[in-house]
Amino acid sequence: MIENYLGILEESLEKKVLVLDEIEDYTAEQESLLKQEKVSMEELDANMGQKDELIQKLTALDDGFETLYERVKEQLSTNKDAYKDQIKRIQELITKVTEKSVSIQAKESRNKKLVEEYFSKKKHEIRQGRQASKTVLNYYKSMSDTSAISSQIMDQKK
Repeated sequence: MIENYLGILEESLEKKVLVLDEIEDYTAEQESLLKQEKVSMEELDANMGQKDELIQKLTALDDGFETLYERVKEQLSTNKDAYKDQIKRIQELITKVTEKSVSIQAKESRNKKLVEEYFSKKKHEIRQGRQASKTVLNYYKSMSDTSAISSQIMDQKK
């Protein structure tokens, strides 16, 4: 019975590795999108949507793993030698999951900086556009307020 549980734990970790691989791919794609001169917000939004779905899937796998591990934790601690090989494989998979998670977090941190730079640049462009519009508006206001002297009045002599 416990062998079945250990098999399920191992399978769960293998699925987590696959999901993390997909997340890593979407993170790399996101980075390339953010490095483009003209960022497509639709593509970026779709990318983030896909990553969100994968993160939810990963969370569900984590929850299932934790629940199952709680069931077998006591039996594993008392019979470590009997399940030594499976425990070793599970530990290796946990190490792999942890390494991938750290790698993804580092990439996400870099992407966050790219997003902040992008929005900072856009904010600056908007501010410049507003200043230009304000300048033009002030010019038109000042020109419409001036009372132009008619040339007819100036040309008439008495």
